[in-house]
Amino acid sequence: MTDVDVVIVGGGPNGLMLACELLLAGLDPVLLERLPERSREPKANGLVGQVVQLLDHRDLCGATDPRPVPFYMFGGLPLDLRELDPNPLYVLPVPQRELEAALEERALSLGARIRRGHSVRELTQDADGVSLQVSGPDGEYELRARYAVGCDGGRSTVRKAAGIGFPGVSGAESTSRSANVLLPLEPDGSLEVPGHGRLAPFTFHRLDNGVFIHAAFRPDVHLVTTIEWGPEPEDEVPMTLAEMGESVRRVLGAHVPMNPVPDMDTPPLLRRLTGHNTRQADRYREGRVLLAGDAAHVHAGVGGPGLNLGMQDVVNLGWKLAATVRGWAPEGLLDTYHRERYPLGERVMMHSQVQGLLLSPGSEVTALRTLFGELLGKHSTVRHVADLMSGAEIRYEMGGPAHELLGRWAPALKLDTDRGSVRLPELMRGARPLLVDLNGSLGEIAAPWRDRVDVVGARCAGQDASVLVRPDGYVCWAGTTEEGLREALTRWFGQPGGC
Repeated sequence: MTDVDVVIVGGGPNGLMLACELLLAGLDPVLLERLPERSREPKANGLVGQVVQLLDHRDLCGATDPRPVPFYMFGGLPLDLRELDPNPLYVLPVPQRELEAALEERALSLGARIRRGHSVRELTQDADGVSLQVSGPDGEYELRARYAVGCDGGRSTVRKAAGIGFPGVSGAESTSRSANVLLPLEPDGSLEVPGHGRLAPFTFHRLDNGVFIHAAFRPDVHLVTTIEWGPEPEDEVPMTLAEMGESVRRVLGAHVPMNPVPDMDTPPLLRRLTGHNTRQADRYREGRVLLAGDAAHVHAGVGGPGLNLGMQDVVNLGWKLAATVRGWAPEGLLDTYHRERYPLGERVMMHSQVQGLLLSPGSEVTALRTLFGELLGKHSTVRHVADLMSGAEIRYEMGGPAHELLGRWAPALKLDTDRGSVRLPELMRGARPLLVDLNGSLGEIAAPWRDRVDVVGARCAGQDASVLVRPDGYVCWAGTTEEGLREALTRWFGQPGGC
């Protein structure tokens, strides 16, 4: 006997997003979060890559119209994206705490059961479900679920309890420090530093003694970051503004005036990170326990890949887990979660390690940066790196006849329907499979799956093939033949009929 269908452990962006996905799919999950309230600690400053378009699919971009950026960085080297068409590198400059607030609001509006201040102490599983020993404000209790998903970070209790390995590499040769301060910026946002001239914002300035970055995400709050290589500091000693100032002086060889930020609405950032940790769970599923986000993979944050990877994990997982619980999943559907997402974790770990190397000191690295800089002047290299960083290179194995769209992220097609013009992302709000029928007859083929697949008849300039889109936004069939569509519907969404 189970208490709930799914328990989600961890209430950060990934756990909250998974709760939303499961609720949209008709499940009633319970989310356990050890913190009594949402963290006010400054974390990520925005989202980068395919995740921005994913949030557009769920109407979570707010008033912001998602757009790609003309410039970015790779390993501190400039990445000029202006000639890319299409440019896949979208950026949404929303602080993580605001993202979490929006996701929690959405989850609660859908009826989520979020238990804050509840920590998982033990976890065991058998053939029928998962038993969790939980410590809450009112004491210890047991919770029984059909499945449990660990979204509880790099030190995941769920992963350890499930006996899932976490191989990788760690090192302590670098120290990164970040702080919110007030800087004497020039009108163009640059910082005048003796001996260096004006240092541009949002730029990795690699110098003999380390790396220096400054940025203004708000006019009255500036972010300063340094990276140094050398002796490991005492991590247990709290970070101070004075320590930040000394680090800046060592890196730049000059004093930079930095003042505290008055009247911040959140605690100012004062953070020290020592070393690096690049690890990936050896499997994302062990029986009825699954992992997503940092519980499944940790890596350097350079380039901002974390939320792009983690939130796509949970949206890939959500509909498959819901289909399994509700009983209409075709055989092996849940196993495709590990098969599809694990290689992408490897790709992110690879390019984050490369970027870290490109920022490190040494004449050999300087030579490597020179070569990389030359390569980044070539259109084909820019395309390759932009697709890698954004996740646009993803092409899942879907089976069926080959088509240029098959296995790829569904383009934001502008569709003309009987009810007017609509973008494809607007039709994905409910996190359901979608058939865009462009020839007017395929809707009848999909009719037996109407309990789980939405159908829209439409016209689309420049698009001939109808497309079947999974809830996670990827095209699982594109074509014109009835037989091919029927095969894809069965392969991904099970046998027709009620469930």
